Order: sequence, then C-alpha cells, then structure tokens
Amino acid sequence: MARPNALTATMKASIRKPVVALFNDSRKGETPVVRSNNALFDARSVAWRVHGDVGSMMVGGIASLLLQMLHPSVLAGVWDHSNFRADMHGRLRRTARFVAMTTYGDRAAAEALISRVCAIHDQVTGILPDGTPYRANDSALLAWVHVTETSSFLDAWIRYSEPLMSARDQDRYFAEMVRIGEAMGADPLPRSRAEAKALIQAMRPHLQSDERTRQVARLILGGSEGTMLADLPRRFATQAAVDLLPAWAREAHGLSVPILERPLVRAGTFGIAQTLRWAFR
Repeated sequence: MARPNALTATMKASIRKPVVALFNDSRKGETPVVRSNNALFDARSVAWRVHGDVGSMMVGGIASLLLQMLHPSVLAGVWDHSNFRADMHGRLRRTARFVAMTTYGDRAAAEALISRVCAIHDQVTGILPDGTPYRANDSALLAWVHVTETSSFLDAWIRYSEPLMSARDQDRYFAEMVRIGEAMGADPLPRSRAEAKALIQAMRPHLQSDERTRQVARLILGGSEGTMLADLPRRFATQAAVDLLPAWAREAHGLSVPILERPLVRAGTFGIAQTLRWAFR
C-alpha cells in the first residue's frame, strides 16, 4: 500500500494535534495511551473496537455523564468533592484517559490507576440535601456509573460506526466490561444488553433533576478549551449526546434536539467521526 503523500500527512497531523491536546494535558506531560500487548483486554476484544473510535466515544462519554448526574448521589459527589465548575474539561479528560488506560494500557499501569481511583472514592462521602448519606464507593452507585458508561459508549458506537453490530457482539462487550466494573467494586453488573437495559430501568425511580443537575448539564454541554478545529467535534458531540439519550433522560434534563434537526446532527457527527478515523489511521 502506498505511503500517504506529504499533503495528506500534513492534513492528518493538523486534525490529530488539537484532538490529542483535547484529551491529554500537556502541562502534566500526558501523551496518548500506547496500546500494549499486555493490556487488560486483548486486540480481539469488542472493547478495543468500541473504545478506539474517537468520535463515537466523545458522544458516548458526554451522554453517560448526563445520565449519571440524574442520580442524586453521583451529582452530590461531583458537586461536593470536585472543582468541576472551574474545570469540567479536566473531568471529561480524566474520564477519557481512564477508559483508554484500562482498555489499552499496560496491565500494571491500568491496575494502578484503578487502585488510585478507588482510593479517591473512599474519601468521597457526604449528606444529600434531604439528609440521606452517600458514599462514592457504594456498590450500587458504582453500578449505575458503570452501566451508563457502557450503554452510552456502545450506543454511540452503533449509531456512528457499526449500525449492524450483532446482538452477540453487543452482549460480548457488556460481558467483557464486567472486568472493570468488578475491579471498581460495582454490583450488580450487566453481562448482556438485556441486563443493562433492566438495570437502567430499575434505577429510574431513584433518579431526579433539580437546579444543581441542570447547572452541571450546562457545564457538560458548554464550550471547551482549545482551537476552533478542536471545538467543532465537541460541539457536534454535545448535540449528538443529547440526541443519544433516552427520551425520559432528555425530558428530565429539559433538553431536546428538534426532530427536523436530528438528521443534520447525526449526519454532521457521522462525518466528523469518519474524518477522525481517517486522521488517526
């Protein structure tokens, strides 16, 4: 196969550079996670396939955060114990790096990162406005975070990359991701698409939305740092993430994508996802 000519290589580099900067904090010396032959998952896993697509992972990551914040204990943990209001971009970046490291990074580094995150969760406790105590390391709470992430990542992958993905591979993805959920202390964990849907449905009576939820959603969906080239995928991703949410979640957040705009959002996001795949190939 012929090598790309100089112009093509320059174009790809110009697209990759701002996107890499979006997900890696150069001030901390961060560089993209290198794919390891000794990762927690191997190259034949569905997790490698799903998590390797930059465009759909941006959409799924934002959608998962919007879903997570509907749980009052998750919202309180973020509200009371983080600087998200000053650094929402940093939170999104750390989430993306955790997924990349635990999927592709060297096993020892991935396990060390999981241990650090678990230790941080041990320190996150508090009282909800209604007087209910919460703990970030509560197994059911961790299960909610896990199922919203895996479901959103997979839904975004199917919509923007593999619309004919088999039910078998979808179930394989959830079964594979149990490994990360167990390491984090989450329980119960879905091992199939059907179990994931059932877990989300069972959690719905515990979800709610208030002014704090809406404030966090505005920050999640707000502008990002960086160049216009880097911000364009994010602006499409935020609209696509709202579109990806279940109708009940959009309603809870007071968000919507007008029906006439949905084809434009999906087509634009698909185009950007295709461009990013080309640039990172």
